[in-house]
Amino acid sequence: MESDCRIPVACCRPRVLILHALFWGLVSLRVFGAALLGEEKPAVAKAASAPCWLLEEFVVTAECSQCTAFQTKTWLACGQTGYVERVNCTKSNRDEYKSCRSAVMEEHLFWKFEAAMLALTALFAILVVIRQRWLDRLASEKVRRQIESI
Repeated sequence: MESDCRIPVACCRPRVLILHALFWGLVSLRVFGAALLGEEKPAVAKAASAPCWLLEEFVVTAECSQCTAFQTKTWLACGQTGYVERVNCTKSNRDEYKSCRSAVMEEHLFWKFEAAMLALTALFAILVVIRQRWLDRLASEKVRRQIESI
């Protein structure tokens, strides 16, 4: 008599369960360790080197625009998103550059995400149909064997 359990017996062996627990434990340690190491340093140390737009009010003097190849390599603000805007801090009256997100870039990323989700939907829909046909075939073979044994 066949079991109705769909979990393979090989997955329930103690050695396999221990290996799974060890693997996911190491993955969790790696993730939490990276999070702990990535925590910000105290604000006292970086207050001196912080840009003025983090510490005070500012006015945008030049709208968000794409950086050139040279600016991307040399300016720290361009390295994050590839787009930069010029801001004027009101208290210190300093002009600085601040990284920004372009509407064109956001739209491009949105459509890439939509295409990826559509592709994944189609892929998993095909996988569901294939698996359902396979399970139907197994069920019909089981019924056939039961009828033949009578």
